[in-house]
Amino acid sequence: MKVQALDIRIGDRIIAYCNNRQQMCTVKRIMDSGEDSIALKVSPSDHYRSSLSRIVSFRRDALIDLAG
Repeated sequence: MKVQALDIRIGDRIIAYCNNRQQMCTVKRIMDSGEDSIALKVSPSDHYRSSLSRIVSFRRDALIDLAG
């Protein structure tokens, strides 16, 4: 299912490019990065480890795949 980037919430599992590959990631933090984009701090595992987290950016009107 696809949702708009602005509708993403903390704890959502999304499909994103993280660590140079497309994979399921859990949204840990939502950061505003300007008028046209939104940045999400994501972790590829369910258990949050700061060393594994990455920042991914999307346009505010982008459609993002939610993982089941």
